[in-house]
Amino acid sequence: MLRPRRPFWLPASNYYVLASGTVLGVFFLAWGVLQDSGEPSPWIVAGVLGSSVLVVAVLLREVFLRSARNRFQMNQRRLDQSLNLNGLHGAARRTAQTDKFTLERNAAIIGEIKRKSEAARVLGKFAEGHREVVDMCIEYIAAAERELPTVGVGSPRIAALQRGKHIAREVHHYHMLQWAEIESRALTQEANNHVKITDRLETAQKAVGVVDYALNYYPHDDELRDSRSALTEFVASIKLSHLIEKAERSAFNGNHARAIKHFQDALFFLSRQSEGTQGQDAVAQKIAGEIERLQQLTSNEGSGGSSGRSRIE
Repeated sequence: MLRPRRPFWLPASNYYVLASGTVLGVFFLAWGVLQDSGEPSPWIVAGVLGSSVLVVAVLLREVFLRSARNRFQMNQRRLDQSLNLNGLHGAARRTAQTDKFTLERNAAIIGEIKRKSEAARVLGKFAEGHREVVDMCIEYIAAAERELPTVGVGSPRIAALQRGKHIAREVHHYHMLQWAEIESRALTQEANNHVKITDRLETAQKAVGVVDYALNYYPHDDELRDSRSALTEFVASIKLSHLIEKAERSAFNGNHARAIKHFQDALFFLSRQSEGTQGQDAVAQKIAGEIERLQQLTSNEGSGGSSGRSRIE
């Protein structure tokens, strides 16, 4: 059985643009109605109504909708655990617990893997379907490898098991790549939608973990290696942005010494990344320029030098 897809969750930017449009609509509608009715200060009442709508929109997303989404995900995780413990992955798990594969049972398992594979291909955008096929193949291959040494010489089961392993490996390769691509893309999008830097970083690292899992099986696959490289750069950009934001915040608050430290940390972090690109070199130069500027401000503070907000564009 395929697990249902993630619940729909409108990104924060889209949601609040929509909410802002609603607030403006309520404001101007109320203003027009109140002005026509002779209200002495229509903009005040309209502003209160618009603000109320905005507060309700924020509460709706951050309290009610988020709570409902979290409950859905918790229930889904419980369902997944129950399926993993009690469900049928299938015949392969039961067969691993029996004394041996018969030709009929082996054929039934391979047939089940093929049927699940076809279903996952039809519903290609669902990562869960591909992952289920991957797990089935892993279980079958492991069970077949345990069984082969016990099969007598000349038994027709040897050829059947070898052929089954070949089929399972081909199916495993296809669905592993599909699952890794779909799941890592979904997690990357989810990371971009987060506002808190810690949530963005955690979700982005989950995407890296997905690709790493696939690379454990196919370490020389170019597509997986390219994905791993892109995701690593994505995680690094999040960390670098975090350091720069902390430096800018400290500079804005007049704490130049702390701002310099954060900028230096950002510069050191950037220097430890893989081969520098033209974009990285440009960012490094801007950070170095901010450090120099703040150091000059620090040296001038005793003589009444003014402070300013630092910004890396």
